[in-house]
Amino acid sequence: MTSTAHRCSLEPVTPDPNRADPGLHPLEVIKEEVAHTARMIAAAGLVDAFGHVSARLPGECFLLTSTAPMFSTTSESIVTVRLDGEVLEDPTGAAPLETPLHAALYRERRDVNAICRGHGPAMVAWGVGTLDIPLLHGLGALAGSVVPVHPEIALIASKDLGEEVANTLGNNLAVLLCANGGLAVGSDLLEAATRLWIVEERVRVALSAHSNVQPSGDWDARVGFTPIEMSRAKAWFHARFSSDSKTSTKEY
Repeated sequence: MTSTAHRCSLEPVTPDPNRADPGLHPLEVIKEEVAHTARMIAAAGLVDAFGHVSARLPGECFLLTSTAPMFSTTSESIVTVRLDGEVLEDPTGAAPLETPLHAALYRERRDVNAICRGHGPAMVAWGVGTLDIPLLHGLGALAGSVVPVHPEIALIASKDLGEEVANTLGNNLAVLLCANGGLAVGSDLLEAATRLWIVEERVRVALSAHSNVQPSGDWDARVGFTPIEMSRAKAWFHARFSSDSKTSTKEY
């Protein structure tokens, strides 16, 4: 493996100012943020034995959780990967099989700085088919106007399969993988985690309503409020699922 310092910028993507330890190197700060986000989505019931969290680094790399149980993820286990999928540092030898999935999404979507991958029970149930998740309630729009289902059941463990998922995702904010959970992207870690929670809620609403018919009304106007609502949703998600003593309701 090649030294990270020769391949990646060591300045992180916007660490959480409420948690950043000024005594830590910037790369260690963002590793802890990735680990913290993993623990939050585990506490939220969005993963079982499988799931990942990743964050883009400036330059050609990203950080990714290992296959260790996400409830107990620590910064020491975080994997460093190039955008071409090459693993640069893997402290525990447990890089996820789906590493190429994250790499493909970061290559194709330069606006994406974080990815949360999970297996919420509602996501898994909806993912037995290939219909888009309908938008039936206002807060469901935080997951985007369209949430498609990628039709391939294979584990996304190759560059080609990763690029196929990136194509299905397109310019959307979330995607389900047929028979294999789903993922959400974001401009930061907390946004991606919150959006994954919203995806799970959007599916629960669709399953409970037994309908894919959108209520009538001006949805364009309704969706216009999503940036404000996302800010509040992120603050709620952090306050609800963070076990850190510095938990805050500050908007991110």
